[in-house]
Amino acid sequence: MREDNLLCVARRKFVPTTDSAHPLPVYPNLPPTLQVNGINQLWVADITCIRLEDEFVYLAVVLDAHSRRLVGWNLDRTLAGPLTVGALEMALARRGPQPGLVPHSDRGVQYAARAYTCLLERNGITVNMSRKGNPWDNAACESFMKTLKAEEANRSEYRDVADPRTRIGRFLESVYNARRLHSALGYRSPEEFERNLEPATEGKNAA
Repeated sequence: MREDNLLCVARRKFVPTTDSAHPLPVYPNLPPTLQVNGINQLWVADITCIRLEDEFVYLAVVLDAHSRRLVGWNLDRTLAGPLTVGALEMALARRGPQPGLVPHSDRGVQYAARAYTCLLERNGITVNMSRKGNPWDNAACESFMKTLKAEEANRSEYRDVADPRTRIGRFLESVYNARRLHSALGYRSPEEFERNLEPATEGKNAA
């Protein structure tokens, strides 16, 4: 490699964001039996880390599984409960879903915490989690995270926590939701896909 003037690409340090070794209750997995044919029927949630110059920060997101639209997000310095609660609060305020929505997440302590599960229950929403050791249950959100890293986070150098909050926020809202095309959506953006939904599917929840 030295003779050919080549450099290797260093593998980025892996920072775990899921701690499922906790005493809190876990909940059944519903998506395999759920027939999703409209928005606000199934939401998927996950957390990833974002590298700054001197530290890591964490991003929690909530996506609508039908339209792939990002409906809630929050970025913070810690993995504590307010990280996921903030993303969920944004999603609830934006979408105002009816009871019957299924919110899917992994079994991590952030999603099992009482602040998170109580917020769901107060809104008439059934708590739902992945099967043990099964990452495929949350494949749509994993795919989103790969897109975020490839098209924004891994191509940027962020200074302090305010920097990614502004720049990632711009990517999420102005690029991903508004302009990024998805083959699963007929090569439309999430916003365009939702605009073209039949009125009967908008806001309709699975029985």
